[in-house]
Amino acid sequence: MNKTVLIFLILLCSLSGYSQMEKYPVFDACDSTSVDQMSNCFKYEIKNAVISEFKVPEVVLNENYKGTLNTVFVVTTNGDFKLIYVNSPYKELKTEIERVFLTLPTIVPAKYNNHAVEMQFVLPLKIPLEDNLNEEIEVVVASKIELVEKDTVIFSQKKALFPEHRSELNVPFVHSAYNEFEEYLNSGANTHTSMKPYMYSEVMPYLDLDAQKTTLLHDRKTWVGRKLWNEHLVNVQGKDFWFTLDLPLDLQIGKDSEGVNTFNNTRALQINGGIGKKFNFSTTFYESQGRFAKYFNEYAELIKPDGGNPALIPGRGIAKEYKSDAYDYPVAEAYLSYSPNKHFSFQFGNGKNFIGDGYRSLLLSDVASPLPFFKINTSFWKIKYTNIWMWGQDVRPELTVDGAYKQKFMSLHYLSWNVTKKFNIGLFETVIWDDTNGRGFDVNYLNPIIFYTAVEFSTGSRAGNVLLGMNLKYKFDNFSLYGQLVLDELRTSEITSSSGWWANKFGFQLGAKYFNAFNIDKLYLQAEFNSVRPYTYSHDELNYNFGHNNQPMAHLWGSNFREFVAIGRYSFDRWFFDAKAVIGTKGFDYNTTADSYSYGGDIFRDNDDRASDYGNSIGQGNKANVFIGEVQAGYLINPATNLKLYGRVAYRNFQPTINTENVYNSNSTWVSIGLKADLFNWYFDF
Repeated sequence: MNKTVLIFLILLCSLSGYSQMEKYPVFDACDSTSVDQMSNCFKYEIKNAVISEFKVPEVVLNENYKGTLNTVFVVTTNGDFKLIYVNSPYKELKTEIERVFLTLPTIVPAKYNNHAVEMQFVLPLKIPLEDNLNEEIEVVVASKIELVEKDTVIFSQKKALFPEHRSELNVPFVHSAYNEFEEYLNSGANTHTSMKPYMYSEVMPYLDLDAQKTTLLHDRKTWVGRKLWNEHLVNVQGKDFWFTLDLPLDLQIGKDSEGVNTFNNTRALQINGGIGKKFNFSTTFYESQGRFAKYFNEYAELIKPDGGNPALIPGRGIAKEYKSDAYDYPVAEAYLSYSPNKHFSFQFGNGKNFIGDGYRSLLLSDVASPLPFFKINTSFWKIKYTNIWMWGQDVRPELTVDGAYKQKFMSLHYLSWNVTKKFNIGLFETVIWDDTNGRGFDVNYLNPIIFYTAVEFSTGSRAGNVLLGMNLKYKFDNFSLYGQLVLDELRTSEITSSSGWWANKFGFQLGAKYFNAFNIDKLYLQAEFNSVRPYTYSHDELNYNFGHNNQPMAHLWGSNFREFVAIGRYSFDRWFFDAKAVIGTKGFDYNTTADSYSYGGDIFRDNDDRASDYGNSIGQGNKANVFIGEVQAGYLINPATNLKLYGRVAYRNFQPTINTENVYNSNSTWVSIGLKADLFNWYFDF
């Protein structure tokens, strides 16, 4: 099948435009007011309501106090007034303003694209009250200002609590946070949700992160209290620059039912910053020691690199021995981000990327170790076009020479197209190659708009491995459907014959998301099915598989599997609750003297070692039934650093047909508690 023709046919679709609208909350008295006067009417009504009800406490009158009472409040999605912060030298003034806000009526909430949203405000109230009569009291939208600590807390536009929100930096990719972002991004007719991580500049037009985090702030007076509960450890801002410094942690202890005492001890240094409005940078260094559940430790040791290191921690990197039964695994991630205008952004660094709208991705996932990349995002009209060039490596003994790991190169492009206001289609193509014949990084693949299939053909029949893919999404008001298709190799005649030809290598994903499920605010539900045929992502040239550091670059399970995932999340205030279930089957190799064939589940094996040309099906080989259930609950300590206190219980049942050295019956429960800055996704579900 001609892959270039397939892409061309997919592109033949229709297009449409979009619009956005933001509306202030509405008092009953403002119901008939024109839209352009809604904000003035709201400000007038809230000022009158507060001043008419407010009674200055006797102690304040007796001491002839003069000053300004600054109050931060939010109008919730239900139209209720919620007091967030009160700056006052008198506790009596704070008590009185709290009483006044309890008397305020329920009103129509603010709307964004006809979707109810929270909106925050600051109300400065002068004492004595008579001073308010001589000048207008300005009610300011709180997302535009921040708190600054001097002798007392005042309001200023000079310093932001969260300067990263106005930057071109990436929002740390964590599934739980991105699920919430997507609810708001879905309200936009021209948003693109499949290319992750998002930049703050992409999220802020649809979700006011300042307002979201300010509602969570605790009223802390001491420096230690503010740094622990509300703020970055260091926050320096000047006229044309800013930077923040934090010391993230990932500390956890636990035990699994197979007798392993587990722990993780991660200390990190993170610096984010910007110079001017267009250039930003981020660097994070993690120093970690850990011991995990037995099945996780065994897998980490199974994929260990050549050279004597005992393990490779999935998703993190190469580990050295720590004590006698644990691992020491340092990780460094960093990138530079430059956005010269609204159409282009450039990033160069060491990290991860993800393509898709699901929990898993069959195109590009974040389950492997960080790797060097250069990325260009181009946005115009209804299009977002992404180019990524990556430098990976193979760490197996058969490809290691004189202690140096075999390098590989990957180039991909992904076009996200909003066909209509509700329907998005994404087209994906990637090529993997290495330094055969000293070709190095092939300049042919530097062209950002060329079809890789044609280049691969013109540079030699063994010059690389091309994969094609497609991502689809259809969104409703609070519901979305999504799917993916990946094509590694395909022969149409063999599909129609149902012969089970080995090189019909493809996979697909189907999923659904339900936001504010059953009209319960912040209840999120997701269901997803993934299926990948044997030998997908593999190649008969050992270094042309779609993997890096002995880990898949797409789905965590590699290939030759079917999987169903169900996820539920709920949060309120700083509390959160997550539940997940994974049910699947996967075929493994026997790896015995009697049967050493590849059955297509290990993407790193030479697919010329296959068991058969025909009769191949998902789950062939040593078929294992897998069930994983996980429940997690916790409390967000600091919204600036996403620091969370949590407890987690995970159950894993793994039942292969035949027990072998590396694949055998396992039934374990893993209980752990921890304190972590949630900056990346941990995947334990394999």
